[in-house]
Amino acid sequence: MNNISDELQKIVKEVDKQIAPKLAEIEDQIVYNQAKVLQAFQDNSVAEADLNGATGYGDDDIGRDKLDRVYAQVFDTEDALVRPQFVSGTHTLFTALNGNLKYGDTLTYLTGMPYDTLQKVIGLTDDKRGTLAEKGVKFSYVPLKDNLVDYDEAEKILRRDQPKVVAIQRSRGYSTRKTFTIDQIKEMIAFVKKVSPQSIVFIDNCYGEFSEKHEATEYGADLMAGSLIKNAGGGLAKMGGYIVGKKDLVENARLALTAPGCTDEGATIGNLHDFYEGFFLAPNVTGMAEKGMIFAAALFAKMGMNVTPAWDEKRSDIIETIIFNDPDKMIKFVQEVQKNSPIDSFVTPEAVPMEGYEDKIIMAAGNFVSGSTIEFSADGPVRPPYAVYMQGGLTYAHDKVAVINAVRDTFFNQK
Repeated sequence: MNNISDELQKIVKEVDKQIAPKLAEIEDQIVYNQAKVLQAFQDNSVAEADLNGATGYGDDDIGRDKLDRVYAQVFDTEDALVRPQFVSGTHTLFTALNGNLKYGDTLTYLTGMPYDTLQKVIGLTDDKRGTLAEKGVKFSYVPLKDNLVDYDEAEKILRRDQPKVVAIQRSRGYSTRKTFTIDQIKEMIAFVKKVSPQSIVFIDNCYGEFSEKHEATEYGADLMAGSLIKNAGGGLAKMGGYIVGKKDLVENARLALTAPGCTDEGATIGNLHDFYEGFFLAPNVTGMAEKGMIFAAALFAKMGMNVTPAWDEKRSDIIETIIFNDPDKMIKFVQEVQKNSPIDSFVTPEAVPMEGYEDKIIMAAGNFVSGSTIEFSADGPVRPPYAVYMQGGLTYAHDKVAVINAVRDTFFNQK
């Protein structure tokens, strides 16, 4: 790297030494998860012909159906639905909920108020068209206490509302709470099963896949969903999402995505190659992203910044939050991230209104896949405390180069 001062080079060397044991832990996690995925490919006899996909209605798409089985095995569930027809993570989550909630049912969020785009589809904003609320679904949530689940209050709300679905949001969204670890989610699942055994436990797993050795579905979660342009797609999937869980619940989601009598349809066209290879690469790509954010956390801490999680904390997703407490500094940093992206590095991001969000959003996303959040990016709503949510990228090397350059230009004023 050019134009790096001696002072910054010294700090980077200190950080490299400091985080080495933590990076070794991530390597162990990568190998564990890679073995799990490889076993699923072998057990389901994935063949070259499975990568081709189908056109038209998508009838008899052997590769598509086999990919469902691979996902179900990796996530230890009865069934899976992996489709390019999901337009986003939000759409995938909505489909899972919409297929399993009817008029008069209650959806309860155990982990506080859900993030902006989920509030929109639930119907918590002024526009109710097409939302769960318009369908007649009721909503409640358990406010967090010190950024953790308030189990005393949760017991009261669950017993009062008798929810059909209890949702757990793994990642932080646009809040400053910590991402919930699998150990914490395991405790939440056990709590719900004890207090409200009739409820479906649903996990929003966006950003979480392969960021630990185990998944929530291994500990009793009934239904789980995520996006393919995040971790599970390994940087190759250009669209799509997945839903995994109990067979009847996944089938309900399949009905919601398609139509009665059409659940065996859905053309994959040219996507299966990317879906298979991306999922195979996902354990390594996710691990690289985590390594990048560990490095970023340690380096920004050296700069006196408030970051979460800290470099040595247990991680359960690929996101690093940097709190600026200043809108100008926040915007400048996001612009520096864009400058250090492989695509559109010459573009200057600005804060603008975005559909699904209540505040202006600024987003640096110079990615090969538009909107992809398994590639190096940074974004956030321009509102107090003016926090940037940075996602780790495809390679540790890119994350490291980009973060060092951004620190150089932000803190050392050196080009």
